[in-house]
Amino acid sequence: MKRAIVLILDGVGIGALPDAAQYGDEGSNTLVNLAEQCNGLDLPVLESLGLGNITDIMGVKRVSEPLAFFGKMAEQSPGKDSTSGHWELCGVILEKPFPTFPKGFPADIISEFEKQIGHEILGNVPASGTEIIKRLGEKHIREKKPIVYTSADSVFQVACHIDVFNVEELYSFCKTARAMLQGEYGVARVIARPFAGTFPEFYRTKDRRDFSMAPPAPTLLDIVHEDGTKVTVIGKVDDLFSHRGFDESFHSVNNLECIDFVLDSMKEEHDALIVANFVQFDMDWGHRNDVEGFGKGLVEMDKGLGRIIRQARDEDIIFITADHGNDPTTPSTDHSREHVPILAYRNGFAGQNVGIRETFADLAKTTANFLGIGGIKNGKDFLEDCR
Repeated sequence: MKRAIVLILDGVGIGALPDAAQYGDEGSNTLVNLAEQCNGLDLPVLESLGLGNITDIMGVKRVSEPLAFFGKMAEQSPGKDSTSGHWELCGVILEKPFPTFPKGFPADIISEFEKQIGHEILGNVPASGTEIIKRLGEKHIREKKPIVYTSADSVFQVACHIDVFNVEELYSFCKTARAMLQGEYGVARVIARPFAGTFPEFYRTKDRRDFSMAPPAPTLLDIVHEDGTKVTVIGKVDDLFSHRGFDESFHSVNNLECIDFVLDSMKEEHDALIVANFVQFDMDWGHRNDVEGFGKGLVEMDKGLGRIIRQARDEDIIFITADHGNDPTTPSTDHSREHVPILAYRNGFAGQNVGIRETFADLAKTTANFLGIGGIKNGKDFLEDCR
């Protein structure tokens, strides 16, 4: 029995890419800058795997005998979106970036959206999600108008108070937007952002949903699933792959809940690919520049990784990586164009340095080869390079 477990720490980058300045992200380094702001990070499991061997991270020591293969990966796809990052991790490299709308969406797009959903909207500006519901939430409740906003990422976000439009109504608005936003307006994701509470204590609920574009080519999930190996996805992976290429999904936006889903999935006895996304680093802490929350979240995650590793069988391989950066120490509240760490653990195997990989797709190639499945066109097997 062979089982590959891919754990994606959403937004946990490890240093600016060479072209980061083109994205306004020069100097971003999520892990290193965060560790300095926290006066060091206590991550004994990640330390033992070799995280501190990738680069200098305050509090995370270099170890002489790391338990995992370690290195970092560069993104070939343009942009810094969760969708393009996850697709490239699963073998699909984009040639063109998803469109962004730094001045809001064109008037004719908004007019057509209003016509199709039967409601006028508020906003249509780039904004932080927590800031815009605080600014427009009361008016939204009073006038019963959905809030539309975007960011530096390729997103069309719709926020509604659950007492004004219930979650299913909000999802319906987002499905309408997803059907409209194609071609030159084809944003990576339409995101439903339900919120609750009263001013000034509005808060976003756990029922966020991402309505992503469908991948333009077969991904690692599709190929492994087509081969007959069970594919389980956890977190928001189902949304990011447009609900394609898996047998079982456990949707959650809570890191600790996702750790439990991984552990439960590991109890099954068959060949498998398990892919889990841990979105709180990005959603709750990176986008809000919450340094303290981000640091505590990493400590919690480290403990969870210890539980996952202890439950692993000799035939398992565990990959730990990310999809982009989201440095909470910079003025920006958007994603950052960064390298991502790569750690690959297998019980009893001595770790080695796999260097700086040219593409996230190396993960897809390595995973598919480990499972004995062909079909991944992009990337190189970094474990094979170490033999």
